[in-house]
Amino acid sequence: MLRSNPHLIEINTRLWLKQLRVKYSLPEMTLSSVPDDEWLELRHLGFDIVWLVGVWEPSPESERIAKQDKPLLEELRSLPPGFGPEAVGPSPYSVHWYRLNPELGFEWELKALREKLNSMGMKLMVDLVSNHTSRDNPYIKENPDCFINGTEADFKAHPDWFFEVADGDKKRYIAYGRDPNFPAWTDSAQLNYFNPATRERMLSVLMRIADMADGVRCDMVMLTLNEIHETTWGWLLKPAGYARPQGEFWEDAIRAVKEKHPKFVLLAEVYWGLEWRVQQIGFDYTYDKGTYDRLRYQGPQEVRGHLRAEKLYQKRSARFIDNHDEQSSLVTFGRQKALAAGVVISTIKGLRFYSDNQIAGIKVRPPLQLKELYERVPDLEVSKFYAKLLKITDHPAFHGGEWSLLDVRQCDPDNHSNANILAWSWAQRRTLKVIVVNYSTETSCGVVNVSIKSEGESTAIFEELSDRFFSFKAEELAGGLKLRQIPPYCAYIFDVEF
Repeated sequence: MLRSNPHLIEINTRLWLKQLRVKYSLPEMTLSSVPDDEWLELRHLGFDIVWLVGVWEPSPESERIAKQDKPLLEELRSLPPGFGPEAVGPSPYSVHWYRLNPELGFEWELKALREKLNSMGMKLMVDLVSNHTSRDNPYIKENPDCFINGTEADFKAHPDWFFEVADGDKKRYIAYGRDPNFPAWTDSAQLNYFNPATRERMLSVLMRIADMADGVRCDMVMLTLNEIHETTWGWLLKPAGYARPQGEFWEDAIRAVKEKHPKFVLLAEVYWGLEWRVQQIGFDYTYDKGTYDRLRYQGPQEVRGHLRAEKLYQKRSARFIDNHDEQSSLVTFGRQKALAAGVVISTIKGLRFYSDNQIAGIKVRPPLQLKELYERVPDLEVSKFYAKLLKITDHPAFHGGEWSLLDVRQCDPDNHSNANILAWSWAQRRTLKVIVVNYSTETSCGVVNVSIKSEGESTAIFEELSDRFFSFKAEELAGGLKLRQIPPYCAYIFDVEF
């Protein structure tokens, strides 16, 4: 049974396995032969879900296209120690077929890995790219009508939106996968979700994955919703005779997979304010870009406002500051701000989502097409910070306790720095965890609205991140927890036992 507010780690499978082959001097290592110690270390850190990115059979066409991608090649040249086209592989999000990549092992090894992780108390998550396939996916020839088709005139008008496919003596013009706000993904083919055959096919893919893994991270889910699909592709679908279906694909698909696998976990990558809608459809968790954007670009008041959202919505939100789509938080946020943001996403409600580079303190985000090892320079202080933070938040109070957002009042009438302070608590039985974060560049002071009984003239409260006791006079606890001189981007996790 997955606990509330679980911890998930994202791993770039292809590069991670190569690192382990070097570490153990085992060039033939596959997923099933990864030493148990590697998985046990993740369990020791408190991870509930291991998301292996890029496990599916790669697309030769995607690799060919990537090797000609000038911005990608320029990025790889600047990545230490510097790479050329020989280091370029296919994108994991241009799936050729939903079989295990032979570079990672035999087909049976994925299911064997799931069983091993389950025995250690963890779940295995893999990808489902629901919006599109690779452009050389065999299903394009088997059933091209499961993809968005244009005309020759469409192709001539928008050659960057379509590619040619031979269909007997004729030619078809298949649309590239596309987010309407960005250029098309030219190594992909756009699925047609208004065709019942497409829905049937993608349901079979989902059910196949559910027989091998405990969950899926579904790529760009909003693009497959009826309204978005119609807005993006209706100009082609309607003339071709495809009407908008009454129900969403995901409603039927989630119902079907949950009937056979009730504990199967579905995580949706979704944006545009559609997170709540996707949760209502049945996804267990949805990406929370809102918290990320507020932590990165805005400030404590905006973060606090976002955390006032409905509690069920928050419980099913995936909180992150690092993933394969974002640059390292150590670079984009700056070191101290990134660590403070790390405390925030680790102590609020929801699925807490980390990348393997994040917890190692790696400042480089390699392109997903990179297939060779690069220079990973861990930051040991950051690594120790996350090891401690993850151990602290592994406590049952952060998973089975009651979460409360706390107000922070002024210390003095002329001091308004309390507005910089974020605070909340977790209460479970005789344990109270109080989290306080000065999410600003200035030293701040505030009175956290939480009731802590004083023990005589002074009370010592243990702060877990610094491993030290804070001494408070009775008057400093009388109307709440009074904290003076909180350094910029400093975080406290107070452990109060009754």
